[in-house]
Amino acid sequence: MIPKDFSECINHFNKVMNIDNNFDMVYRPIKIANRKAALYFIDGFCKTAELRAMLEIIMQISNDDVFDSATDFANKYITGTQAVATSDENQIITTVLSGETALFIDGFSEAILINTRSYPQRTTSEPDKDKVFRGSRDGFVESIILNTALIRRRIRDPRLIFEHMQVGSQSKTDVALCYIKGKADVSLLNKIKEKLKKTKVESLTMNQESIAELLQPKQWRNPLPKFKFTERPDAAAAHVFEGDIAIIVDNSPAVLIVPITIFSIMEEANDFYFPPVIGTYLKLTRAMVMILTAIITPLWLLIIQNPQIVPEHLNFILTTDDTQVPLVIQLLILEIAIDGLNLASLNTPNMLVSSLSILAAIIVGDYAVESGWFSSQALLYTAFVSLSSFAQPGYELGYALKFIRMFLLILTGTLGLMGFIIGFVITSVVILRTKTLSGKSYLYPLIPFDWKKLRQHLYRASLSEKQNNNKY
Repeated sequence: MIPKDFSECINHFNKVMNIDNNFDMVYRPIKIANRKAALYFIDGFCKTAELRAMLEIIMQISNDDVFDSATDFANKYITGTQAVATSDENQIITTVLSGETALFIDGFSEAILINTRSYPQRTTSEPDKDKVFRGSRDGFVESIILNTALIRRRIRDPRLIFEHMQVGSQSKTDVALCYIKGKADVSLLNKIKEKLKKTKVESLTMNQESIAELLQPKQWRNPLPKFKFTERPDAAAAHVFEGDIAIIVDNSPAVLIVPITIFSIMEEANDFYFPPVIGTYLKLTRAMVMILTAIITPLWLLIIQNPQIVPEHLNFILTTDDTQVPLVIQLLILEIAIDGLNLASLNTPNMLVSSLSILAAIIVGDYAVESGWFSSQALLYTAFVSLSSFAQPGYELGYALKFIRMFLLILTGTLGLMGFIIGFVITSVVILRTKTLSGKSYLYPLIPFDWKKLRQHLYRASLSEKQNNNKY
C-alpha cells in the first residue's frame, strides 16, 4: 500500500527510487486541475512524444471536471495508451523500472501506471547462425515485445497464448511462454510454470541459458541438448504450430523450444524453403554428416591400429607420414586446437580475420606436418569433422558430437577394438536413456516407434500432405 498523504507518498518514492542518485530516473512534479501530481519514469525507456501528448490533454483539465478515483481518471483522460490504477508498491516500482510511467495525483490512494515504454533495440536483421537461401530475413532481437509481435504476425489465431511471468528476485526479468491452446502439452506447460514460479534466483545472468538450467538443473551431466535455440521467428512459429512451447526471455535474441528430440534439433529452416525432394535430401544429408562427425576419426584410428583389415585398394587411407606423436594424441590435440582457433577468431578484428585465417592455415597445415608433430591425414579428418559440425543447426549439438567423438577416441586409443565397442555401447545407452523435458524418449518417434511421426521428420512432405496430417 502507498502512503495516503501525497507529500509523504512522494518523499517515500523519491527515497525508494533513489531520485537524488540516479540521473536517468526522472521525477516531475505537475498540477492537474489545482491538484498536486507527480510523474516517475526512466529517461531512455519513455516514448517522449506519447508522454507529451498525454500531458497536453491532462493539463487542460478544468477545475470543474470531476474524477472520483484513479481508475475513473485513467478511463476518462488517458485514452491513447494502456493505463491501470494500482496501490501495490512493489508493482509500481517494478513497472517503472520496466519502462512505464507512474502518475501520482493528490487525493488518490492509487497510482496510475501508463504504458509509454520503448526499449532501445537493433533492427530485426537475419541471424548470423540461422541463415537461409530463401525465406524471410528477419530475426529476433533483445526486446520481448517485438519478439512476441514477430510470432503473432505469423500466427493469427486467437488460441495463440503468450503467458507473462517475471523471474529473478532482483532482475525481475520478463519471460513469456508461447503456445497454442489445445495443441500444447498441458502437463508440460504446468511443469514449466511451476518450476519458474518456485525458482529462487536473484537474476537471469545468462538469459535463456539460465532458464534452461532452471528447468533442467542436472543437464550438464549429459552433453546432448535438451532445448532448441533459434533466432528465427519463422522457425519458432513452425514449432508452436506443431504443439511445442516457445520460451521468450527479455534481453535475449534467442528463443527456447521445448520439448525437443534429436530429430527436431536436426531440422533446419532450409529444409522447408525448398521443394520436397530437395528438402528431403538436405534432411538425410545432415543426418548422415552427423553420424560421420561422431565416428569418423575414432573409426579411422581403429583402422590404423589394425592395418591388416584394410583391402589393398584402400591402402591410401593408412598414414604414411613419419611422426613422433602417437596418433590418438595428435587427434586430441587437434580437437582442442580447433576450439582455440575458434575462440581466437571471435576476438579478432574483422579486418584481420581473413589474413590471420590464411596465416593459421599455412602454419598448421604445412609446418605442423613438416615438423613431425602431425600427419597430413590427421589434419584432413580433423578439418572434415570441424567443418561438418557447422552442418548442424545448433552449436549445442555440434559440441555434443565433439564430446562423443573425443570419448570414442580415448577409449579406442587405449583399448583398441574393445575400447571402440565399449564407447559405442556406452554412448548408445546414454542416448537411449535420455529423456526430453516432457519425459518422452530422446529418440522419439524412432523409440517408441511411430512411423507417421518418423516419416514427417525424415521426409519433407508437401504443404497439402502436411495440412492433412496435422489438422486441429
